[in-house]
Amino acid sequence: MLMKRIIPCLDVKEGRVVKGVKFQNLRDLGDPVAVAKYYYEQGADELVLLDISATQEGRETMLDIVERVAEVIYMPFTVGGGIKTLEDAKRLIRAGADKVSLNSSALQNPQLVHDVSQLFGVQATVVAIDAKRTGDSWGVFSHGGTQAVGRDVIEWAQEVVALGAGELLVTSMDADGTKDGYDLELIQRLRDVVNVPIIASGGVGTLEHLAEGLEAGADAALAASIFHEATYSMPETKDYLKARGVDVR
Repeated sequence: MLMKRIIPCLDVKEGRVVKGVKFQNLRDLGDPVAVAKYYYEQGADELVLLDISATQEGRETMLDIVERVAEVIYMPFTVGGGIKTLEDAKRLIRAGADKVSLNSSALQNPQLVHDVSQLFGVQATVVAIDAKRTGDSWGVFSHGGTQAVGRDVIEWAQEVVALGAGELLVTSMDADGTKDGYDLELIQRLRDVVNVPIIASGGVGTLEHLAEGLEAGADAALAASIFHEATYSMPETKDYLKARGVDVR
């Protein structure tokens, strides 16, 4: 069994790391290159860098920031936001990203998932899913969580895995920024139907929340607030999880 991963997430808007609650009320948390280097030195397993406004603003992803991050960290990192074409993905991989994350573009053109996985491999192809609960199920949202697309999360996850997605980054919009914990039912439901790694995202407020997400079936736990605000350090996080019996790196 693969060891579980702890992944800080850097949401980037206008060249700065930001954090909000339920995708709203963003506040500035610093320079993404400096923040990325800090997490590398702390011992994070991977990093996710999301340009959260690129799709809404109709522009390409922050290539210069990706290049600068690649120069200062030596761990895998995923880049998402504004990737509309195979050429966009190529540019990011060439700039130093290890993986690309597709969200709105995959919904608009599912063939892109297949094309990216064929060119770079499934291990470099991440599909991000922004999920919002609707009764007993979850709906998929695009464009930074601003647009409902009329798709069921479980069905969409199965579809993109069949197309070649090697990993799913699943964010609960209901939990995002609340610090009330992951949507564990969503993680469990996805774990039952897909055989690729799942990165749980949205809602971490304590180390117990990280453990719960990993125990529910996630392969990696993504968090922002608890790390950005220095509530917990990376060594402290891993020590807690190991003590709880979670097999982390």
